[in-house]
Amino acid sequence: MSGLGTEPPGPMATRDHNPTGNGRTRWHGPRSRRGNNGHRELPMVPDAEFRSYYGRPVLKPPVWEWKVPAYLFTGGLAAGSAVLGAGADLTGRSALRRAGRVAALGALLVSVALLIADLGRPERFHLMLRVAKPTSPMSVGTWILTAFGPGVGLAAATELLPAHWRRSVIGRLLGRLARPAGLSSAAIAPGVASYTAVLLSHTAAPGWHEARGQLPFVFTGSAASSSGGLAMILTPVDEAAPARWFATYGAISELAASRLLQRRLGLVRQAYTTGRAHRLRSFSEALTTAGLTGTVLAGRRHRAVAVASGLALLTGSALQRFGVFEAGVASTKDPKYVIVPQRERRAGRGTPDAGRGTAPAHY
Repeated sequence: MSGLGTEPPGPMATRDHNPTGNGRTRWHGPRSRRGNNGHRELPMVPDAEFRSYYGRPVLKPPVWEWKVPAYLFTGGLAAGSAVLGAGADLTGRSALRRAGRVAALGALLVSVALLIADLGRPERFHLMLRVAKPTSPMSVGTWILTAFGPGVGLAAATELLPAHWRRSVIGRLLGRLARPAGLSSAAIAPGVASYTAVLLSHTAAPGWHEARGQLPFVFTGSAASSSGGLAMILTPVDEAAPARWFATYGAISELAASRLLQRRLGLVRQAYTTGRAHRLRSFSEALTTAGLTGTVLAGRRHRAVAVASGLALLTGSALQRFGVFEAGVASTKDPKYVIVPQRERRAGRGTPDAGRGTAPAHY
């Protein structure tokens, strides 16, 4: 029963009577004393080992399946491709424009399909459009996707129309609307690429919540890396210069933000550096580094190298999303990721329990 705080952890423990009158006594760890030389002496009794109630998780793990990380990846891919398509349209690169617009539409359709499938009931997505709640990342994200989709679809429609249809009245009208539609989707694309990171970081999962400062940069960098890699695969080398620059920027940003995320996390860092999440993110880093190296050194000269580098960047970006997802799920299964940071923050605020050791308290 020592884990429940009903017995003293050692001979130097102090005791407080519960002022609520429920008859329980709360034991705290030993306080350090000052020696003759004025320095603090180490307590004779070590800190109590952290234990949860019967070893059970404090949080319920997410019920999300593989569809959610796949949705995170395809959403970022759609956003980055829309930006590339709009830029290629303004600079007169027809092959890159076509690749960007069609890739954006295809990735968006897959993303929406994955989201609706994960909801279980398709009509739930329609119900989400009944309200607009600025304080809800899910509501904001739904409206961002809703605003992003029409521009992507309209811009891609002009690329998919048969040649003889483009000379019709409808074809000419679509041709005139394609550029404004593409530019509007490109303006909304950064929100599409980053809102999923905000959505994850607003959950109770410590692995996502504690990474809220770096996760949007990881996701936006990953979106640029994957979309640039896909454009390198679909576009001739002589027109793919913007895609190579975009992929390079995205890969460097993703790698830097991912490393910074691990450095700035406390105890929750273990969820990213152990287990399945660590393996996925290690493979992601290796593939992204290889794709970045190939893109910079030989991507502009050899078509085969450009395709291989694009595939590496695309796969590395997908593994990054799955790795982050697995880290968040793992952080909900071990109660130490929830309780220990809470106690550290409580002690840092100077609450009455600060400085009384780390013996388990009631929760």
